[in-house]
Amino acid sequence: MKNLFTFLTLSLSLFFSSLFPSQIPGMVNYSDEEGLNCSYTYHLRQDKNGFIWIGSDNGLFRFDGKEFKQYGKKEGLKNIDIISCEPLPNGEVFILPFLNDFAYLKNGRVINLNINDYVKNQFSSSIPKVTRDGNRLYFYGNFNPQNIFIYENGKVKKMPVPLDYGKRSFATLRFEPHTYNLYLHDPHQGDILVYNITTGKKQHWKGGIGSMICEKGDLFVFLHKNTIEVYQLSAYSGIKKILSYDCSTQENVFYGLIDKNNKLWLNISNGGVLYFNQSLTEKKKTLDTPVKILERYVINNVLVDKDDNVWFNSRNNGVFFISKSLFANHINLPVKSNSEYIKAIAKDNGNILLGYNQSAGALISKNNKIQNITLDKGDKDENIAVYLKGNISIFGLSGKVIVHDMSNNTSKKIYCSLKNIVSYTPDSLFFCTSGGLLIYNLKSKKITTLFQERVYTVFPYDRKNLFIGSFSDLYKYNVRTGKKTLFLKGYYFTDIKKLDSHTYLGSTNLYGIIIFNTKGILRKIGRNNGLINDQVKKIEVENKNTFWASTNSGISRIELTAKNQRINNFTQTDGLPSDAVAGCVIKNDTIFIGTSKGLGIFSIKKLLTQEKFIHKKVVINSVSIENNEHYDLQKSLTAYAHNTVIFNLSFLDYTSLGKISYKYKLEGLNNSWQINNSSKIIFSSIPPGKYTFRVYGLGYNGKQSYASSDITFDIKPLFWQTWWFRLILVIIFIGTLLIIIFSYLHKKRNKKLEKMEYEKKIAELELQAIKAQINPHFIYNCLNSIQFLLYKKEYRETENYLDIFAKMIRKTLYYSEKTFMSIKDEVEYLTLYLDMEKLRVKDLFEYKIIISGQIDQNWTIPSLLIQPFVENAIKHGISGLKDRKGEIIISFDYTNVSLCITIEDNGPGISNQESLKKDNSFGVKLSHKRIETFKQLFDTNIFLEINTLTENNRQGTQIKLYIRPYEK
Repeated sequence: MKNLFTFLTLSLSLFFSSLFPSQIPGMVNYSDEEGLNCSYTYHLRQDKNGFIWIGSDNGLFRFDGKEFKQYGKKEGLKNIDIISCEPLPNGEVFILPFLNDFAYLKNGRVINLNINDYVKNQFSSSIPKVTRDGNRLYFYGNFNPQNIFIYENGKVKKMPVPLDYGKRSFATLRFEPHTYNLYLHDPHQGDILVYNITTGKKQHWKGGIGSMICEKGDLFVFLHKNTIEVYQLSAYSGIKKILSYDCSTQENVFYGLIDKNNKLWLNISNGGVLYFNQSLTEKKKTLDTPVKILERYVINNVLVDKDDNVWFNSRNNGVFFISKSLFANHINLPVKSNSEYIKAIAKDNGNILLGYNQSAGALISKNNKIQNITLDKGDKDENIAVYLKGNISIFGLSGKVIVHDMSNNTSKKIYCSLKNIVSYTPDSLFFCTSGGLLIYNLKSKKITTLFQERVYTVFPYDRKNLFIGSFSDLYKYNVRTGKKTLFLKGYYFTDIKKLDSHTYLGSTNLYGIIIFNTKGILRKIGRNNGLINDQVKKIEVENKNTFWASTNSGISRIELTAKNQRINNFTQTDGLPSDAVAGCVIKNDTIFIGTSKGLGIFSIKKLLTQEKFIHKKVVINSVSIENNEHYDLQKSLTAYAHNTVIFNLSFLDYTSLGKISYKYKLEGLNNSWQINNSSKIIFSSIPPGKYTFRVYGLGYNGKQSYASSDITFDIKPLFWQTWWFRLILVIIFIGTLLIIIFSYLHKKRNKKLEKMEYEKKIAELELQAIKAQINPHFIYNCLNSIQFLLYKKEYRETENYLDIFAKMIRKTLYYSEKTFMSIKDEVEYLTLYLDMEKLRVKDLFEYKIIISGQIDQNWTIPSLLIQPFVENAIKHGISGLKDRKGEIIISFDYTNVSLCITIEDNGPGISNQESLKKDNSFGVKLSHKRIETFKQLFDTNIFLEINTLTENNRQGTQIKLYIRPYEK
């Protein structure tokens, strides 16, 4: 992080350097095991996106922090001995091999320039010097250049240098594209010749004698007789010396570099690199003493990248990398010493005691001086715990405890299988061992056994009582009575500390942090709450609300609030020498963290200013659609639904050391975020539509890139997926369906019509049959009446009756052939019939026919339908009356939509409709049949309603017929 290292930072490297050849804690070595399969690595470059390019004897490599991509003979290089390359802003990479065969890389493809004849082996002895100006490169020879070659957009042209060198040999310093000035140097005389190619003008400056090591901008570095001299161009005085440094005779400098911060690096041929931690533009007369790095390796090139991480190209040992934070730790160390794998750490009165992973340790005093302590030479027994008080340092090894008196350098050994050391009283402490709990008196040096069971940790919470932790449980133990009580079951406590007067902290082997009091658990803090790891080794209390937890995954700072906690996690990416943290101690605002690769000291305040996000974005290198790879992502991308779409990603967070993952989603398909460790995100069978691919990079410890990288693309449908094709299918389908439906309905309608026609014919035959039955029935009844009159010898009445009967016969025969008759004809027919019946019974009844004014007498109704009900009223209604004269009332009325015909008599009445049905009146039965036949035949409704008038304090029967009339 940018602000973490302004405070004092200490890192101690390991004692056995063969195990950790990087020499700087946290330095990483990339070699063939990680994919860098080469022997020699030469120059390093970084492109605009942040990729690291490595020239090697086995081709050109591109590194994104996770994978090495190789460009060699298989990819098209004619010469795989690549000394250097020059990444250009337009994305091209110009490749500089040994002995010509220049090429360039564009859109992932190697393109050979084939200009060997054109340059005529002008670079056969060494690689050319290169000056970049935007997307244009100028390359030229190191000595007495004859031409300057210009590369741009895959083409090369040359510009002659019309200078007569004579017998002098000039080394080329550089070429300035904007002024066309060529800077040449005579290393023997120290003269600098500035020659303008276009005008031929020459300028002579007095410069440094010796060979130029490196140059940048207006700075030139020369080496002359083991002396480094730095010169600076000036518009007024030409060139002047500003700094110098005397190297030892053993420091054979063969190359140099001025980095992005104007700091000088010198490569030593017998191993290592010298780093001057000051800007060359600072107003100093001499260079400060450099720091020598990687002295056991020959370093060919150094690169300080955009984030101030440092890369070292080595001979035969791959590439070394160290992050900005760890490098700043190492350079700013006030204590220059090595340290081992730290297994335990303790403090007392400003002094710090370290226990290593062998029988040794070190004491760091208040003034940052380190004193190594060797306990048993050659003993590999590692430290489990350490304790420091005054001059007494106690090293708890796995097989013994060594009490070391630093005042006289004497030691005492106590053999036991130690698990922990815990302070008890000012003059005593606990030894937790596999055999029990021991009390060691610092003054008398005597040991007493308090508890004879395996103990892993202990903590006295008052004078009489202890918390004692076993492998699986925590107990309360009374020192006076010896009583042991189970307190917390199922927890393996590795450390216990007091947070305040009534609250305690317990680190566990599986369940994170347990906060408890003497009554029980108050709170649990684990990985699901933000803790970096559930396996916690040690706890260090900062204040009553804040403490630190050391784990194998880094260190966590936990700040308790009323209902929750605030957790900050720190790892190697934040400057820790290693993530394997054994423990820590705090002095004021400073925390000392012991790790497997050294000790780090940080300002807590500065440490908490860490960034929440990584200020980088994911690089979408290309998008593969089927077998076509697209590099120009500014152009619109299209694919088809059956295509496989692959996004090739890189997240250039080098401090995460390859522990990279990606959080992504495809908007338009699925809005939920997915996480993948692979740099290739693959989608198959995407439905047609417009999509946006969004991706975040996730670095080590889950830190996310500050913004997403987005790319939009279209999935076009295949012709059978297009809207018009679907529309045609829908139309065809609907048309076919309609044809099928219409055909089915047509057949069904025809069948129905045939059935209806058949039923109609049957109904008509039935109606004719009914009419044929009605006609004889009526005649039969009339003949009965005539016979009755003759029997009574009433001849005059018989004659009148026969006259009326003759008229009735004619009308009956006429209307029997008709299906419908008008209301007017029906009334006339009923009048004849009633008159005839009245004559027969000698005026035993009176009748009325009432026609409403709403009735149109031309309306038609079924013929001969009413007469049987009138006949029934006479025969069964009034024929038996003796106490009163009979009365029949026939009315025609119109109600809304129906014609209501009422036949009412004043006879004795009937009890219900069933009695009428049981009656043997043949005419009524025929009328019922005619009603049903009319309903079926003409799809009309005829309702028959029978009422008994006695139910309403009246006598008689009322029959109502509701018929929908037809207009004539």
